Amino acid sequence: MSKPWSKLQKEFYLLRAEGLKFQLQCRSYRMDSQMGSTSCPRYWITLGKDIIWDYPKDFVGKTRPDRKPTEWYPYETDIPDISNLIREYIDTPKDEIMKKVFENDCWGLINILRAADKRIGTRRLPELKKKTGNKAALKVIEERMSTALTKQSNGLR
Repeated sequence: MSKPWSKLQKEFYLLRAEGLKFQLQCRSYRMDSQMGSTSCPRYWITLGKDIIWDYPKDFVGKTRPDRKPTEWYPYETDIPDISNLIREYIDTPKDEIMKKVFENDCWGLINILRAADKRIGTRRLPELKKKTGNKAALKVIEERMSTALTKQSNGLR
C-alpha cells in the first residue's frame, strides 16, 4: 500500500491550494491478536491540527447498500474504493471539476477535495460553499477564503 498510496498522495498535493495546511493521509496499522494478525487501514484528512474527516471512525454504524458493512472492518473495507475515488478526482480535467458528479462518493470526500484544490480558485469558492453542506468542506473553504482575504489586505495577490 505504501508506494501506490504515496504516489497518489503526491499527485493530490500538486493540486492542493498553496499555503493550505491540508493533509490527506492513509495508513495501515498492524493488529495482532491470539486469532492471528491483520492490518487496520485508515484514511483521514487534517486541516491544520484538526482531523476533519476520518475513515472508518466517521462511518461506523452508518450503513449504505453501496458500501462495505462497517462490522466487517478491518477484513473488508472501503479503502480501495476511496483510493479509486481520489484517483478519479485527480484525473478529472479542470473544466469538469465543479460540474462532474462522482457517483461513487459514499463518504462526502469530493467536496472536501474540491475545497482544497487550487484549480478551483478563490472566486469560485462561494459557489462551492452554496452547493455543499459538508462540514469538513466548509471548514476548508472558510480557511481558503480567510487566507485570500489576509493576502488581499496585505497587498499580496
